[in-house]
Amino acid sequence: MSAGPDARDGGPMTRTLVAFHAHPDDEALLTAGTMARAAAEGHRVVMVIATDGDLGNQEHAADARLAERRLMEAHESARVIGVARVEHLGYADSGPGPETCPDPPGRTRFVRVPIEEAARRLAAILREEQADVLLSHDRNGGYGHRDHVRVHEVGARAAELAGTPRILEATMPRDAIRRAAVLASKVYRFPPAFDRNGIDHTYSARSEITHRISVRRYTAQKRASLRAHASQTAADEGADRALAALLRIPRPFCDLVLGWEWYVDPNHRGRLSRDIFKGMC
Repeated sequence: MSAGPDARDGGPMTRTLVAFHAHPDDEALLTAGTMARAAAEGHRVVMVIATDGDLGNQEHAADARLAERRLMEAHESARVIGVARVEHLGYADSGPGPETCPDPPGRTRFVRVPIEEAARRLAAILREEQADVLLSHDRNGGYGHRDHVRVHEVGARAAELAGTPRILEATMPRDAIRRAAVLASKVYRFPPAFDRNGIDHTYSARSEITHRISVRRYTAQKRASLRAHASQTAADEGADRALAALLRIPRPFCDLVLGWEWYVDPNHRGRLSRDIFKGMC
C-alpha cells in the first residue's frame, strides 16, 4: 500500500488515514486489516468513533458502565492494529430497533444529531490530521443499521468541509458474504434467526466496489481486534453475535474470510484498485 515516492528525497511518502465508524467494534469487522497494513507500512492511522455503543449486546444492557467498557475495548483494538490516535465524537448509540431510546444524561443519540453538526466535529479532526484518506461506511450502512447510514452521511459531508482528497466507503461484496455463509455453515451452526436471504439487501454489489485490499498478512491483528471487543462476543439472548461467530470458525477458514477488505470510492474511475493511496498526488 505504498504511497509513491517523496519528491524531496526519493523515499516513500507517508500518508494519514482516518477511519470513521459508528460503534466500537465496527472497525474490527470492516477496516482493521487495512488500518493494520497502513500502520505497518509507516503511515499514520487515526480512528474516530461516533458513538459509545451503550446499546450493544443486550446481555450487558443492565451494565451502567457498558459505554465506558466498550470505549476501552476500542482503545485495545486500536493498540493491536497500530492506530496512533483514537477519538470519540461524544454521541450515544442509537440502537438497531425501530424506536430510538431517550437520550442518556449529557449525550445525544447519534441519529438525532444534525448531520452538519457531527460533520463539523469530524472535519476538525480531518483538518488537524491533514488526512489523505477517510474510511467511512457505504450508503446501505452495511446491514442497514441507522448509525452506520448516518456515518456514511456525516463522513461524506465532513470530507467535503475538510477538503479530504479521498473517501472510501467500507463495504463487502454480497456474493462473497453468501459464499462465506455457506463455507461457515459447514463448521458452524448459525442461530435460527439468521436469514441468509437477507444478505441480498446488504452492503454492495460487486460491480459497485472500486477497491479490494489484501490484508492476508494482517489477519492476526484483525483477529486480535475482534477479540478485544469482549463485551460483544458473548451470547445475546442465546445467539452468537457476528464477532463471536467469526472467532469460532477454525483459523484457516476464518483467515479466508478475513483476508480481504472492500471499499467504494464514489469518485473512482477505471479498474479495480488494490491500493487505497494509489494515484494520490
